[in-house]
Amino acid sequence: MRSLIGFSLIHLLCLFGMETVLGRALSAADRPNIVIILADDFGVGDIQAHYPDNKIPTPHLDRLVREGMSFRDAHSSSAVCSPTRYGLLTGRYNWRTRLQEWVIAAYEPPLIAEGRPTLPSFLRDHGYHTACVGKWHLGWNWPGPQESRMTEKRNGQAFLEWDFSQPIEGGPIDRGFDEFFGVDLPNLPPFTFIENERTVPLPSRPFAPDPDEGIVLPTRFAGTPAAPEWKMQDILPTLTQRAVDIVERQARERQPFFLYFSLTSPHEPVVPSKRFQGKSGIAPIADFVMETDWAVGEVLRALDESQIDGETVVIFTADNGHSHYTGWQDLIAAGHQPSGPYRGHKGDIWEGGHRVPMVVRWPGRVTANSQCDQLVCLTDLFATCCDILEAELPTNGAEDSLSFLPALLGKKTPSGRNSLVSHSNFGEFAYRESSWKLVFRMREQGLEQSRGKSTVAELYNLTEDVAEASDLAKSYDNIVEAMTESLRALIQRGATRPEVSAQNDTDVQFQTTQKLRWAPPFAD
Repeated sequence: MRSLIGFSLIHLLCLFGMETVLGRALSAADRPNIVIILADDFGVGDIQAHYPDNKIPTPHLDRLVREGMSFRDAHSSSAVCSPTRYGLLTGRYNWRTRLQEWVIAAYEPPLIAEGRPTLPSFLRDHGYHTACVGKWHLGWNWPGPQESRMTEKRNGQAFLEWDFSQPIEGGPIDRGFDEFFGVDLPNLPPFTFIENERTVPLPSRPFAPDPDEGIVLPTRFAGTPAAPEWKMQDILPTLTQRAVDIVERQARERQPFFLYFSLTSPHEPVVPSKRFQGKSGIAPIADFVMETDWAVGEVLRALDESQIDGETVVIFTADNGHSHYTGWQDLIAAGHQPSGPYRGHKGDIWEGGHRVPMVVRWPGRVTANSQCDQLVCLTDLFATCCDILEAELPTNGAEDSLSFLPALLGKKTPSGRNSLVSHSNFGEFAYRESSWKLVFRMREQGLEQSRGKSTVAELYNLTEDVAEASDLAKSYDNIVEAMTESLRALIQRGATRPEVSAQNDTDVQFQTTQKLRWAPPFAD
C-alpha cells in the first residue's frame, strides 16, 4: 500500500510539475522563456527601422521592431564589452569592481566574483534551464604553470603557456549557466570553441591568420594556440546554429528556459561568411551587420517554428556603440550613421559610446510597434526579469538594477530609473539626471598623459543638444555642483537601489583619472 501511495505521489509530481509542491502552479505566462540577444559593437543607429535613411538592410530586426517595443533611451553600463557584460549579468555597475578601464585581457581571471548572484543563477533557482551561447569575455581561471592574474600590461599573458587539456573554472558554468558553447572572444587566444568547461577541439596548432577571411584580423597573436583548421568565418554561423538547436530542444521540454545569445558580431575580426560577402554593396563591416541581423532572424524563426514565440520574451540589444576602426568611414561615406544623431562611438563617454538599441517583444503583453522613452540601463534586465516572475531581487546583489517592467507593459505610473552612470573605455564617468548629462572627461588627449590628473567637468542638455556640442558647465555651475554630489553619494552608497547599501570593491574616483587599470582592493 505504501509503495502504491509513493507511486501516486511521484505520478502527480510528474504530471503537475515541481512548482505545485513549491506553491501555486505557474503557467507559461507566469514563467515565459527569456531570450536575450546581445550584439557586439552594434550601434544605436544600425537598425534600419529606427533610422530609415540609414543604408544597411536589417529585415529581421525591423520585424522585431514592428512586433515589440523600442526603448529609445537605453544604455549599456560601459562603452566597451567586458564591463557591459558584467553589468548585464550581475545587475551591478562594472566600475564598482577593480577593473577601472578597458576590458578583460587574454587569460585574465573572472570579473564576476564567486558567489555573486547573477541573472542566470537567479533564473535557475526559479526553475529555468539556463544556456549561454557566444562570447563570454568575463574571464576564467585558466589552468597552467601560472595562475590567471590581473595584469597592468594589456594582454600581458597572451604568449604564456596554458594547459588546455584541463577544465577551465570560473566561467559561465560556475556563474549560473547550465550549459555554455562559444568562445572567450573571437580576437584573442585561444582560438577555439569552448563547451561548458573544456576547449573543443584542443587548440593544438599555432594560429595563422588568413588575410582572405576578412579585415581587422588579430595578426599580432599569430603563433598562439588555435584549433586545427580554425576559420574565423565559421564562428558566427556555428554559434547561431547552436542557439537554434537550444531553442528547438527546449521547446520540447516543459521547463522554461533562459538563452543568453552573446553574438560575436559585428565586432572584429570582420569576417562575414561567403553568403554575406559583398551583400551590402558598401563594405565588409556592413556585410557583417547584415549577417548579425540574419543571426537574430534565425533565432526568431526557431521560436516561430517551435510554436513558442507567444510564450517567449525576446530582448535584443548591444554591448556598446559601433566600432570606429572596422570601417566607420566607409559607412559614413555611404550615408549610414552608426550612432544616429549622437556624438561618438564605441569606447566614448559620449552618447554614441553607450546609448544602444533595445527592442523587447512579448506577444500579448507588450504593445507591438511601440516606443518608450524610459531611461534604461542594461543592468536593469536583472530586476525586470525578477519583476516578470513576481520574485524578489537578491539582497546581496543586483545593486544597480531597477525594473522597467511597468514601462514595458505601458503603465503610466512613474517608476524605474531616473539617473544613470556611464563609463568609458578610458575610465571616464558621466552622470545623467533627466535631460542633464554631466561628463568628467580626461584632462589630456591621451590616457597615459591624464593618469593621476583631475578630470574636466562638462554639462550637456540632451533634450536640446543630442550631439553634445554645447558645454553649459560655466552657465549652470549650480547644476554641476548638485549633480557632482549626487554622483558621489551614489558611488559611496555602493548601490542605486534605494533599499540596498553595499560596498564597492575598490576606492572609485571620478574626479581624477585612475592611475591603474586594476585598482587595488580595499584593505581587509
